[in-house]
Amino acid sequence: MIPILPPPEAIHQMNEYGRARIPFLFIIDFLAQQPVVLRLDEVNADELRYEFNGLTNTQRKGEPAQPRAQFHKSTLSFEQYSPKFDFVLHQIKRGNSFLVNLSVCTEITTDLDLMTIFNQTKAKYRLWWRDKFVCFSPEIFVQVRGNRVASFPMKGTIDADLPLAQERILADVKEAAEHATIVDLIRNDLSMVAEKVWVERYRFIDKIETNQKTLLQVSSEIAGTMPDNWRETLGDWLFKLLPAGSISGAPKPRTLEIIQEAEGYERGYYTGVAGIFDGENLDSGVLIRFIEKINDRMVFKSGGGLTARSEAQSEYREVIDKVYLPLLHEFTPMY
Repeated sequence: MIPILPPPEAIHQMNEYGRARIPFLFIIDFLAQQPVVLRLDEVNADELRYEFNGLTNTQRKGEPAQPRAQFHKSTLSFEQYSPKFDFVLHQIKRGNSFLVNLSVCTEITTDLDLMTIFNQTKAKYRLWWRDKFVCFSPEIFVQVRGNRVASFPMKGTIDADLPLAQERILADVKEAAEHATIVDLIRNDLSMVAEKVWVERYRFIDKIETNQKTLLQVSSEIAGTMPDNWRETLGDWLFKLLPAGSISGAPKPRTLEIIQEAEGYERGYYTGVAGIFDGENLDSGVLIRFIEKINDRMVFKSGGGLTARSEAQSEYREVIDKVYLPLLHEFTPMY
């Protein structure tokens, strides 16, 4: 059984491990109410498996490629999505938010179980929690190397097969405004914990291969300088940054209320954060591209950012496009 800590206890434990330079794993849900903090030498691979940028408690082995896995999504209809979209846009136009990340649930059927999905997908951040969820996220939350902190929010997705896809996404006025808002939000967030903050790279393109198509995602890099004692206060400052701005919105407090009213379900660990402190540095990702097991069903949770310029059909297509498996094609892993 994986222990879930009260938030104050989790913060204290993270501070203590940071002070003692003890490597640990943390998993924090969207509302930061059910955090998990485990020393790396206490992580049981029968209950919890991770691979974060090559740091893992499993060893991947390969065998010849197998036939493509079955994967079907029972897509939320546009008629079901539209009222949620309309509610959020109404709140934005009333001035209650500038940016809202609206997410939905899509029931999926596949011949792969959660463990197999973990084994057969590729992503910067992969996480499997037995009988609970699997996540294969491309998005960095924060990384700290030495005293340099950096965050890499993703905002803007397009099908790479569309004509002039990169030019189109970068020229899109709505996408540009959404991205500028989230960069400003992350810059303000980091300013709460870092001594100096700047935008290192603005609107660069990441390519993501999926089982259905290739997607282009637009990211930025916001960097800063942490105080020398950041390890001793790790839990305090990390919790200040939650929830991640890229999957909530701005301003955060009112936007969180809009999200809960519009979505009508509990996100749980979806859009939370998970990461590893290795004793010196920290690496963490946002828990997106997320499949949760609910009773005997599998539910894929996905979302996208809405601004005053958002168009319902376009946003609907984006949340559906994000329901995918980034499968390894060259081999089927075995553990």
